[in-house]
Amino acid sequence: MKLSGLSHIVWLVAFGSLATTVQAKPAPLTAETCSALSELSIKVGRIGLPTNGASVTAAKLVSASGVAPEHCLVAGQISPADKTAPNIEFNVALPVKWNGKALMFGGGGYNGVIPNVAGNLPIGQKAVPPLARGYATFGSDSGHQTPGASFARNEESYRNYVGDALKKTRDAAMVIIERAYGARPARSYFMGGSRGGGEALAATARWPKDWDGAVSLYPARSGTVTILGMLAGNQALAAPGAFLPPEHRELLYRAALERCDGLDGVHDGLISNRYGCRAVFDPATATFARVPLRCKDGVAGFSCLSDAQITAIRKMDAPIRLPVTMKSGETEFPGFTILTAETASPGMSAFGWGSVQPSAKLTPAAEYHPGVPILFWMVDQYMHHIFARDLSYDTLSFDFANPGALGPRLEELSKLDDLDLDMSGFARRGGKLLMLQGSDDQMISPKATAAYYEMLRQRLGDEKLGRMLRYYEVPGYGHGRSAVFLASWDQLTALENWVERDVDPGEREIVADLAGVPGRTRPLCLFPRWPQYKGTGDSNAASSFACAQ
Repeated sequence: MKLSGLSHIVWLVAFGSLATTVQAKPAPLTAETCSALSELSIKVGRIGLPTNGASVTAAKLVSASGVAPEHCLVAGQISPADKTAPNIEFNVALPVKWNGKALMFGGGGYNGVIPNVAGNLPIGQKAVPPLARGYATFGSDSGHQTPGASFARNEESYRNYVGDALKKTRDAAMVIIERAYGARPARSYFMGGSRGGGEALAATARWPKDWDGAVSLYPARSGTVTILGMLAGNQALAAPGAFLPPEHRELLYRAALERCDGLDGVHDGLISNRYGCRAVFDPATATFARVPLRCKDGVAGFSCLSDAQITAIRKMDAPIRLPVTMKSGETEFPGFTILTAETASPGMSAFGWGSVQPSAKLTPAAEYHPGVPILFWMVDQYMHHIFARDLSYDTLSFDFANPGALGPRLEELSKLDDLDLDMSGFARRGGKLLMLQGSDDQMISPKATAAYYEMLRQRLGDEKLGRMLRYYEVPGYGHGRSAVFLASWDQLTALENWVERDVDPGEREIVADLAGVPGRTRPLCLFPRWPQYKGTGDSNAASSFACAQ
């Protein structure tokens, strides 16, 4: 369908800075315009990676409901170049009152489902969702429609999951947006958490001209290194007598809290200075309520930790030597913050992950089954369908010292993991990236995110990195959930202000707690700084804290 009288964007790109736009008023979006989108086919040449084109499968006008405004909801699919691969299914939400901007949502886990394009990120609970702000929003299932990782046996499907689907979906969405409004977006942003956080990094690194800014929350990136780290953690827990049931994980955390809570200057139920805590807290010599944490003679007991358990958590906390050197040059996984993190309450921990089961109560075994930590399922899927590609492979039997035939496979896979490390193009064009990590996250290790930050710093240098990235770590926050500090932050407004108004978020941003002490606030401190109590004032108010090194 040809639309007449439609305005277009004129792009004026200046070297070393973001593209500036001169945009005439977009055409109004009506029920007729929306319905006509259902006839749209997108040619192969409009998508920047190999496909067999794309098409809209449905388009309907949706009435305003709750915070969601009236919008045209478009469903589409991108056909694979390899006809044996599944389609990429995607949605685009087009608000009737468009603000002239676009935003892509990342996925989660192994994807397989389209994110809610009318929704928000977990950390933006109290913020106005992008669609309600007038954004045209979109997202995809990353190129498969099945749970788990079985999709990865098809090479195009695996590459779609690793990142190619991001480019394909974005390009298809741009065609739809331009057809609907007669104009391309003046600004384009990406927001994602967990797997979606890793996708935010991949999208901006690989296709920097497509994005003005991005938000990356607790990013699940570098699948090879991350999964090997998870595997090592599960092997440690699977050793005889090593597994910590919920009551022992709770005991460990309470002992750490008793020793380290006050290191930030106030007893507020948070371990804010986790680096200081590591220097003074040792589970082998620590006490809780004046009783030794270690069981007498190291033998297992109900209200103490055995030597086998202490050995396991030390292994999980320590760096793990990788079986091969990654393409990125990485030689180790830095370990988890298991010694100082809340990991027992249902729904709070990846090693206890109650969103799938009440709390992990069974040690990892040869096969995943209910009651085993969800991280073992993640690892088992990866090993069976991506690493070994052998459903009979005993995941826990993997030998880090002698990977055998899997060594070359791991090296080959790591080449795709390395693609989010070259941020030079995004930095050069003035792109802005907000990255946030919870200190209590036991699925995506805070240490791993810090290691990624350091790799970027070494590649770009402090000056370039400082113009592009703001990285925050939130004490007490877990993997999108927490019983200690459930973080809420309007990250999109912070990103808009930085990109569009040159207002650096720096350490002016405030994060609120919705669960531990509802309503309390803390300043967001630039990594590796952390919030320290000033000595006076309300301990639940961010104004009573300053960021300390």
